[in-house]
Amino acid sequence: MKILALDVGDVWTGSAISDALGILARPHKTVPTADLELFLSETIGSERIQTIIVGYPKTMRGTESIQTKKVEEMKNKLEQQFDTIEWRLWDERLSSKRADSVKRAKTKEDKRMSHSIAAAFILDSYLTFIQAQKSL
Repeated sequence: MKILALDVGDVWTGSAISDALGILARPHKTVPTADLELFLSETIGSERIQTIIVGYPKTMRGTESIQTKKVEEMKNKLEQQFDTIEWRLWDERLSSKRADSVKRAKTKEDKRMSHSIAAAFILDSYLTFIQAQKSL
């Protein structure tokens, strides 16, 4: 089973997906946030998703912002709709900056793709944590 990560924004949501062993993270698709439910309906079945990680946008001081509340509300709504999936919030601080450092957005398409790259960094962080837990 695979893990999907989401970098939820007001307009666009980036996604990344793991391999079946939960070792590698790769950018998947960036979709309009308004179409997120349709995207998840299609992706959960076709990719055999077991867990969805949602980037949790805390401030650098670790406090909550308006965006933090929006993401929590979106996650709760999706969790109710897709209740057979395990859902987790995961710290996403600096994921967008890391994505920008990998590929500077020069076009609108580059900017959209940066959301999926950020989601891959979020997922990679989660997968690293899971592997470390298995080593203990």
